[in-house]
Amino acid sequence: MYRNVNKPMNAILGTLAFAAACYVLLLGAAFVLQPRLVYFPEPRLQMVPTQVGLPYDDVSFDTRDGVRLHGWYVPAAETAITVLFLHGNAGNISHRLESLAIFHRLGLSTFIIDYRGYGNSEGSPDENGTYQDALAAWEHLRKEKQIHPEDIIIFGRSLGGAVAAWLAAQVHPRGVILESTFTSLPDLGADHYWFLPVHWLSRYQYDTRVHLSAVSTPVLIAHSRDDRIVGFHHAHNLHAAAHPPKYFLELRGGHNEGFVVSGDAYVDGLRQFVASLR
Repeated sequence: MYRNVNKPMNAILGTLAFAAACYVLLLGAAFVLQPRLVYFPEPRLQMVPTQVGLPYDDVSFDTRDGVRLHGWYVPAAETAITVLFLHGNAGNISHRLESLAIFHRLGLSTFIIDYRGYGNSEGSPDENGTYQDALAAWEHLRKEKQIHPEDIIIFGRSLGGAVAAWLAAQVHPRGVILESTFTSLPDLGADHYWFLPVHWLSRYQYDTRVHLSAVSTPVLIAHSRDDRIVGFHHAHNLHAAAHPPKYFLELRGGHNEGFVVSGDAYVDGLRQFVASLR
């Protein structure tokens, strides 16, 4: 009896072709939709610092490419040091009031800004844009607030840590704090999307490790072993890339709440780092 052996093979080849087509579509979607996977801006401010007992100045300023940005300057009388706060990829400055309160308790003034497309800032976010936003914030502190570079600490959390490392490589602050930060965005993407050629697909680099290697001021790396979004190995690799003097602060808790869960240990770690700068 005659049997067509090509039918099973044709079915297998058809299945493989369909799977390959689906994978190609997945690659295309991952490439096109990257901005929505990287940036999660919230336009509405939920609270202001006075609602948690912090006096502040409402600040608007322009970037070199003409984008109007918004931020808050929260002064502290105890010290001349100001923290330039660069937040993560979601929400806006109103979601960082706990951190503003911590810096205020430490006697540090804070200037926190929203990137373009976040909160009351104009425009749409992209990698170069966030760098330009950070530079504009630095220039505002220098020119409008008349604050010397030796009196500015650049602080970045998560995505903001990558932006902070870039900025610190361009200027010369008193110190740099990178909290819950990745080595690069493609490295982070490869951790989560191992089935995709992330380093080839990525439209964003945010190469914290490369920028950090060009920073000559003291650096504090803060990270939690419990962080399931940015693995603890990123912190070790960043610490290895930093030049001395460099410090490491191990936190507890997840990616978004490690600084809260760690409580006094976190605050004391920041205090010790700031004291070392003096």
